[in-house]
Amino acid sequence: MALIVQKFGGTSVGSVERITQVAEKIRKFRAEGHGLVVVVSAMSGETNRLIALARDISEDPDPRELDVILSTGEQVTIGLLAMALKAIGVPAVSFTGPQVRIGTDNAFGKARIQHIDDGKLRDALDSGKVAIVAGFQGMDDNGNITTLGRGGSDTTAVALAAALKADECQIYTDVDGVYTTDPRVVDRARRLDKITFEEMLEMASLGSKVLQIRAVEFAGKYNVPLRVLHSFKEGPGTLITLEEELSMEQPVISGIAFNRDEAKLTIRGVPDTPGVAYKILGPVSAANIEIDMIVQNVAQDHTTDFTFTVNRSDQRRTEEILRRVAAEIGAREVAGDSGIAKVSIVGVGMRSHAGVASKMFEALAKHGINILMISTSEIKISVVIDEKYLELAVRSLHSAFELDAPSEQVTE
Repeated sequence: MALIVQKFGGTSVGSVERITQVAEKIRKFRAEGHGLVVVVSAMSGETNRLIALARDISEDPDPRELDVILSTGEQVTIGLLAMALKAIGVPAVSFTGPQVRIGTDNAFGKARIQHIDDGKLRDALDSGKVAIVAGFQGMDDNGNITTLGRGGSDTTAVALAAALKADECQIYTDVDGVYTTDPRVVDRARRLDKITFEEMLEMASLGSKVLQIRAVEFAGKYNVPLRVLHSFKEGPGTLITLEEELSMEQPVISGIAFNRDEAKLTIRGVPDTPGVAYKILGPVSAANIEIDMIVQNVAQDHTTDFTFTVNRSDQRRTEEILRRVAAEIGAREVAGDSGIAKVSIVGVGMRSHAGVASKMFEALAKHGINILMISTSEIKISVVIDEKYLELAVRSLHSAFELDAPSEQVTE
């Protein structure tokens, strides 16, 4: 008998009708003889509603109390799903994160899991019950309710699968797997049968919204086989696994990720002296603003133009910091540009194949797309381009690296 952890997201449990459909799916799966732990998110839209309620009271809600409020969304779902299962003859029991004893640090709103006591879950499984666990939440050492941040239910599911040494962790969502790119942009995008943890981590960090980054990190660290499946359509989904488990015919490029939520900041006329990069980036990092790509160009007059990207929502704050820094170090000016996007190609096959970068640049050049910034790693190449060319760039790269599905496999 296999032990499976299944996770159902907000759209999968977004109504009573959907919850009863999930219950029937669980009943059929359990009838095959599997032990089941089910992790659920809040019903679709519920977390946003709770945040809005909190902000009606306070523009800057207390982080501890906000976590108390937000954790109720998942608590409603686990109770409803347990009732739905019992109504069709499936024994089930629900647990909040604190009841399971999912122990976290005390970083409210973005807590990290530190330990899990799996005793209650094993007792439930041994007694033949389906254990239903509220995702996204835990408890710190002082007994405070904590939440794990957006998408944290994925992390809950993977962490429970690791703790229980489950045979597989299945993430049910509104897509039927991981695709070579967003099918809404490229209608001939292909569903991948398998992808490595490393590739999925890059795809998630570069803009693919299928899985939360922390969940992929956790799965890779503890080697938890992870499968992405559609909540209400049958199919094999996509298995995320170790690199050595992939076939010898793995393509050079597995997928193309992109992100529109980028802004480019440039501080011009910076004195080219040791330590200047820290003087620029130190205050930005101290403001808890994440920096992505960085380019530095040195001119003949011994000044430099220093350019980097941040999330678009952080652009205004970053510009304010840079203006203060520019005045302190004697830089000439600060400029910002929010009309950019990042496009990335990802694939473990790049390690053993030359010419990938030149092929990428050639494909973009054929369509007159100018590259503003470049960043590389062993298994990815990212470029920043004008946002207006984003979809054209993704389609041209998808074709250039032969990722298009055959016409007969394209779904409506």
